[in-house]
Amino acid sequence: MRILAIDPGYDRLGIAVIEGNPSRPTLVMSMCVLPGKGAREDRLAHVARAVSDAIKTYAPQALAIETLFFSVNKKTALGVAEARGAVLAAAGRASLPVIECSPQQIKLAVTGHGGSDKKAIAGMVPRLLSLPEKKRLDDELDAIAIGITALVSGLSRR
Repeated sequence: MRILAIDPGYDRLGIAVIEGNPSRPTLVMSMCVLPGKGAREDRLAHVARAVSDAIKTYAPQALAIETLFFSVNKKTALGVAEARGAVLAAAGRASLPVIECSPQQIKLAVTGHGGSDKKAIAGMVPRLLSLPEKKRLDDELDAIAIGITALVSGLSRR
């Protein structure tokens, strides 16, 4: 199974393509998209284009995205919700099934503990699959973790 995994964000969007099965996930591609500091509609269009381009280029069988969790900062939460909307619209245009993963599911799938922190996830991702050497932002590592989680939950739904 090939999964396009997205860590939604307004300022940074983590994207990863993961394939294989839960016991042997393989990273096909990962990157962090920076929509820029323009108008909101331009930033969201950039997010939708990046996701649509990844769908066309990598032909995934499903799109995985982190569910929205409520933040203390309402402005940040609203931006992430809008970015999620742009991602889901791109998936819908491509008739791509969506697998939603909660933060707790991701932590459990990657570290074995639902209460893990971001540092624990970042430390486990390279142990679960082979990562080419490069500097990665947290959003990119989070997208990879979402992809790994989706392999587990996506296969269990079939």
